[in-house]
Order: sequence, then structure tokens, then C-alpha cells
Amino acid sequence: MLLLATLADGPAHGYALSAELRRRTDGRLTVIEGSLYPALHRLEAAGFVASEMETVDGRRRRRYELTADGKDALEDEIDSWRDLRSCIDDVLGDLA
Repeated sequence: MLLLATLADGPAHGYALSAELRRRTDGRLTVIEGSLYPALHRLEAAGFVASEMETVDGRRRRRYELTADGKDALEDEIDSWRDLRSCIDDVLGDLA
């Protein structure tokens, strides 16, 4: 969900996605390369993300972009997250 949400702002390469997640969470969330790229490959295999190679300053890198199915999946994930958060709030009540 977090990768899809980050890609909702526009296409990006892996390092930029990782840096943006770190920035948005004030450094509390760090996605390491060993987790990031397998997750992006799974999202691509599911049809939620498309990618293409590009060359920038003589360096080749893969740029990822959210697909229409990815936008739908993100909306579904957000709905599920809100439902889960509501359930947890109900259980915790005044403790939270």
C-alpha cells in the first residue's frame, strides 16, 4: 500500500521511492533494497505497476509507474486500512 501510495504522485525509480518513504515518515520507515525491489516486482507481476528502463546521466535505471489497476488496488487497500484502524480504535477505546 505504501509503495502504491508513493507512486500515486507520479513515476519514480527505486531509490527515489525509498527516499520518499523515508522523507514522508521523518526517517521512521526505511525500506531496504532487498525488500523494495522484490515488492516492486510483485506489484508489477500483479499488474499494479508498470516499469521501463531509462537512461539518466549515462546510468540505466528502471522507472516504475502506477497502472489503472494499481490505482484501484490502492483505493481498496486504503479502504481496508481504514476499516482495520477503526476496529483497532474500537478495541482500544479510551486506552489509545
